[in-house]
Amino acid sequence: MRQLFRVSNDKDIGAIGIGTMIIFIAMVLVAGIAASVLIQTSSRLESQAMTTGEETTAEVATGLSVDSVSGYADTSDDIKYLAIEIRPRSGSEEIDLSEAFLELSNSSVKLVMTYNSSVFTAKADIDGNLFTSSFYSGLDADEFGIIVCEDADSSCSSSTPVINRGDKVLITVNVGDTDGFSKIGERVDVWGMMVPEEGSPGIITFRTPASFTDNVIGLQ
Repeated sequence: MRQLFRVSNDKDIGAIGIGTMIIFIAMVLVAGIAASVLIQTSSRLESQAMTTGEETTAEVATGLSVDSVSGYADTSDDIKYLAIEIRPRSGSEEIDLSEAFLELSNSSVKLVMTYNSSVFTAKADIDGNLFTSSFYSGLDADEFGIIVCEDADSSCSSSTPVINRGDKVLITVNVGDTDGFSKIGERVDVWGMMVPEEGSPGIITFRTPASFTDNVIGLQ
């Protein structure tokens, strides 16, 4: 009768133990590498998610609000200057107007304007007349200036026109420049927006009246 089993000697048992130990060490190494990759990935995703969340919150909350638009009609009964009153929206982050741009269109011409730091008027320098010609005359068709109305923390200066909570400024535009609108007449639709570096733009839209009976005209 053939023997169905054999007796293992010490040499065989030792070989099996070493193989098992090698497999165990390999499994530990693989598990450690996998855990390290998972930890690094989760940390990277968490950081990216936080950054995306902060940027999204700033994008949604930050923005400009246009409170009013006034025009000045000169002796030829056409609007020569525009004063656009803006402020940060509720909960908005600080907005640097030097990085913002203004778009305006009258159906025939579309202008894109950037800030001209040489046409800046501090609150203390306002003489009571917001349509003083010196506040506008230095502006080209592709530029806007700033008149400060409210700025409790003095954050808005000619070199760094930053507005924050409670601030109000007037954006000045010389629409009489011949390279732009060459003034705005009666019954003209004008629209556009004040676009900050980050956040929602302030919308501008108005139609000029059928006739200009006053020099200063409320438009929006």
